[in-house]
Amino acid sequence: MKSFLEKFITRTDRMDFTERLSEEEHLRRQVNALFNLLTNILGSDRVVLKAGKLEALNLMRSDIFEERVLALQRIVFEDPTIDTVPTIEEVPKIVDDIEDEIADLIARRSVEDKLEKKISEKMQLRHEEYVKEIKMQIIKETAGPENAQTLKKLAVIEKMEQKKLSQSAIETLRPDSFQEIVGQDRAIKSLMSKLACPFPQHIILYGPPGVGKTTAARLALKVAKKLKGTPFEEDAPFVEVDGTTLRWDPRDVTNPLLGSVHDPIYQGARRDLADTGIPEPKLGLVTEAHGGVMFIDEIGELDPMLQNKLLKVLEDKRVSFDSAYYDPDDTNVPQYIKKLFEEGAPADFILIGATTRDPADINPAIRSRCTEVYFEPLTPREIEKIVREAAKKLDVLLDDNIPEMISEYTIEGRKAINILAEAYGMALYKRQGIEEETGESISIQVEDVLEVIQVSRLSPYVLMKGSPVCETGKVFGLGVHGFVGSVLEIEAVAFPAQKEGKGSLRFNDTAGSMAKDSVFNAASVIRRLSGEEISNYDIHVNIIGGGRIDGPSAGMAITAAVLSAIQDRPLRQDLAVTGEISIQGRVKAVGGVFEKIYGAKQAGMTKVIVPMENKKDIPTGLKGIEVILVDTADEALEHMFESHLLS
Repeated sequence: MKSFLEKFITRTDRMDFTERLSEEEHLRRQVNALFNLLTNILGSDRVVLKAGKLEALNLMRSDIFEERVLALQRIVFEDPTIDTVPTIEEVPKIVDDIEDEIADLIARRSVEDKLEKKISEKMQLRHEEYVKEIKMQIIKETAGPENAQTLKKLAVIEKMEQKKLSQSAIETLRPDSFQEIVGQDRAIKSLMSKLACPFPQHIILYGPPGVGKTTAARLALKVAKKLKGTPFEEDAPFVEVDGTTLRWDPRDVTNPLLGSVHDPIYQGARRDLADTGIPEPKLGLVTEAHGGVMFIDEIGELDPMLQNKLLKVLEDKRVSFDSAYYDPDDTNVPQYIKKLFEEGAPADFILIGATTRDPADINPAIRSRCTEVYFEPLTPREIEKIVREAAKKLDVLLDDNIPEMISEYTIEGRKAINILAEAYGMALYKRQGIEEETGESISIQVEDVLEVIQVSRLSPYVLMKGSPVCETGKVFGLGVHGFVGSVLEIEAVAFPAQKEGKGSLRFNDTAGSMAKDSVFNAASVIRRLSGEEISNYDIHVNIIGGGRIDGPSAGMAITAAVLSAIQDRPLRQDLAVTGEISIQGRVKAVGGVFEKIYGAKQAGMTKVIVPMENKKDIPTGLKGIEVILVDTADEALEHMFESHLLS
């Protein structure tokens, strides 16, 4: 019986052991399956990596089943603090929890895969659109706005660029150095002393046209850049503009000189700025001239309001910009635009203006900030020199009389060169083929110049010439037009009045009211000097040519003409006179003495009478004419009448 019980118990124990053994094996296989599933989900490398981070790598490789379960716990729950090795009884519960966590992981992974697929599809679509946009942008950048028609027009223009005619005579014969500018030594010296120094000044150049003002300004900066002690660098710009062509809008919509602002709505800034409503400043010529010279030819023609705006730039050395569309807090505004609006654009330059106008026509505020240099009118001898030098550059032969002939028809160097160039063309036309056949240079003859003069309807610049012959009732006065002096031919006749004391006095209506006043002043002086009562005479005073006299400067000349007519005394015709006459017989100072002396010399006068008060205005080193200074009418008349000549 005992044996049977022992056998029964043993058999029962073996059955429990076998059941336990099969259950443990099932758990082992279940854990192995979970490891494999986890490896499939995460990948073997990632499982190993996670096991290493969670300190479960050794546990995962252990032969002890419970330790492998602990490793699976740490990996699945990603918790390295789980450190209790479970018992075999706790394993089923733990396996169930692990299965639930892995199921959640698989569900999340499935959702993530779907999302990633959708994201990938969206990204692929966006990528294709982006690539397409980039391609279109590249096409625009490479092709631009060009098409077949625009490219054809470009080709036509480029073909036209290849055809060039010869330069004009002015460009070819333009002086290349100060030495080639004739008759302006003093003006050039004054110009360079103001520009080529550590503290250069703004300058205004006055003078008649065609005497070298523009050329001198161009050369001045070139020379100044090479001298030591000047602030101009080697790349200092020379910006040239003509005041007569500067057109601007008072609203500053356009202002090529100072710059303007292109608002995004009305003027249309750049497209990328207009789209965001950002105004765009456009820099002007004064900023382009920064660090160099801003040359404004005919500055006297510049709009008065624009002259005032230019004055502000000269003071600040900057140009300010303003726009109602500018928002300093807008993050889309580029830095350079923000800087221009907040600080302005630099405009530190030296202004050189040239004008043929009278200084009174220039803005007084600008004149006060500029030094002034006066270029002198050219004499006939200087015109002749210019013609001869131009003939050398053209490599032509001149008849000996041609320079003097051209000098009679102009006082402008530019005009003299133009006459010579036209005569050169005339000579070439008449003598086509001769120089190839004979090998001789072209020769310009007097008849070539005469033909140019006739075709161009030119008239001699000086119509009146001084003469050693004396005449009664005729005298030469002096006037100024612009910066050029000229001779006025004044004549007077006197007849006894039909009734004593009932004489009349006539004078040119076009001569001006001040000239008429000079006639009445002369009447008082004549009565004091000679005792003659001009009311006993019918007197007619005439300015030949109907010229207008600005101011009383012809007073002394009118006095001499009337007195000569009354007393029938001849006056010298190689002498000219200027000066205001007072009723007390004094000769008062007048303006434009320098130019008047030039005009007298141009007309071939040997002497000129000038008020003593104008002594300081007489140029130094004057040659070819004698200047006589007088205080009173008596002194002047002593030199003017024939008796003085005979004595």
